Amino acid sequence: MAGKKYKGISDDYKGMAIGILEADGYLACFMALDAAAKAANVQIQNLERNRLAAGACMKMRGSISDVTAAMEVAVRTAEQYGKVTSHTVMASPSVDSEKAFYMTTND
Repeated sequence: MAGKKYKGISDDYKGMAIGILEADGYLACFMALDAAAKAANVQIQNLERNRLAAGACMKMRGSISDVTAAMEVAVRTAEQYGKVTSHTVMASPSVDSEKAFYMTTND
């Protein structure tokens, strides 16, 4: 994203685990993030459309246990609406990883 400057790790997310789920459809991700937010104490960081396909990617933040629990619910929910193409939970993203996560947000 040209011109977008990295402002540093948001205090809202500093030290939090991140869960990332990618699905083949926007609806699957929307339904997954709603279910995840209701299932555990997580904050939804963002939802973005994939640039080269019809899919989407969601990111959520919280403690490792909350993100793991929310991810399990998110995957099961997304599978009802489409295909989950990828998902992972990172316990403690590096500063460089945080820069990459920030570059895909719309804030």
